[in-house]
Amino acid sequence: MRAFLATANEGTLTAAAHSLGLTQPTLSRQISALEEELGLMLFERVGRGLVLTAAGREMQHHVREMGAAADRVALAALGQAQSIEGDVRITASDILSAVLLPPAVSRIKALAPNLVIDVIAANDVRDLMRREADIAVRHVRPEHPDLVVRLICEAKAYFYASKEYLAARGHPQSLSDLDQHDFISMGNVSRMVEYLRNIGIHLEVQQFQVGSENGVVGWALAQAGLGIIPMDEAVARHSPNMVQVLPHTLISFPIWLTTHREIHTSPKMRLVFDVLAEVLAQR
Repeated sequence: MRAFLATANEGTLTAAAHSLGLTQPTLSRQISALEEELGLMLFERVGRGLVLTAAGREMQHHVREMGAAADRVALAALGQAQSIEGDVRITASDILSAVLLPPAVSRIKALAPNLVIDVIAANDVRDLMRREADIAVRHVRPEHPDLVVRLICEAKAYFYASKEYLAARGHPQSLSDLDQHDFISMGNVSRMVEYLRNIGIHLEVQQFQVGSENGVVGWALAQAGLGIIPMDEAVARHSPNMVQVLPHTLISFPIWLTTHREIHTSPKMRLVFDVLAEVLAQR
């Protein structure tokens, strides 16, 4: 329909294609496909331009009415969102809460300014069924039948280090170079070393001289030039001083959004869930 309206408004395929950011052949194929699907001729060629046929003019009228109706629905939805109020608690890991959730919360507050949002930054799993939180961002799919879950995306993590660290210690060119470097731990060091060995990266416990179970602190230590650290690429993208060390993917992991079934009857829960899903998918 966008192709049809643009062509009707511009009067030529060239101008319409330019307005839509398409090539002229692509737009021409879209118009032809629409005419074939409807069984109607919508345009007539007059010189170098296109004019609407009688069927095309009728189609234009209906499409514009549909657009106006869609605008009214959007405005009504916005008005409903403006009236939504209450508390919603969102839980995610500390690093996701600090880096990736603020844009989502900002979007939610713009749509529903009367909502009160509490972000629970915690690396342990909060029990939604016991109402320890309302909506959770998780890396493991919850199995409880009374929870609503949505797979948002598949994320990847890599090794990163600060520009200052790499300038002082050198930039590793291969996995074998890593044994000359310091690393920052986030959690149990022995478990981390074992996991890395299972994917072909051989490090020693002694290489982890600095660390924290708090992801935000661990990332800050790495930014201060204290070593190499594994991190979600979407988080690392927000820190221009941090450089990906090697192209090897350390881990691929899912991002799940989950909540309880109240989402089906609660406008506030539906709004927050949908906005979180949209923003996190864009990571």
